Amino acid sequence: MILNVPGSDPSSPSSPICSAKGCRADAVWVLAWNNPKLHTPERRKTWLACEEHREHLSQFLGVRGFLKDVVLLEDWESPE
Repeated sequence: MILNVPGSDPSSPSSPICSAKGCRADAVWVLAWNNPKLHTPERRKTWLACEEHREHLSQFLGVRGFLKDVVLLEDWESPE
């Protein structure tokens, strides 16, 4: 699964970082979301979050009805 992280460079080998503005901490969580006005129901966009910003980013997406799932990064990346 490819992570859609604002401002990230997909060719960079570094650890994934938090999507919160100005945060450079390592990501621990994947927040899967979609905007039902723009995306089909099965489409999932992703933001990454560190421990500190998980709740804030979840609430931001949640109040808009966009948040679909919050998963540990290590579980998201694991093959099923």
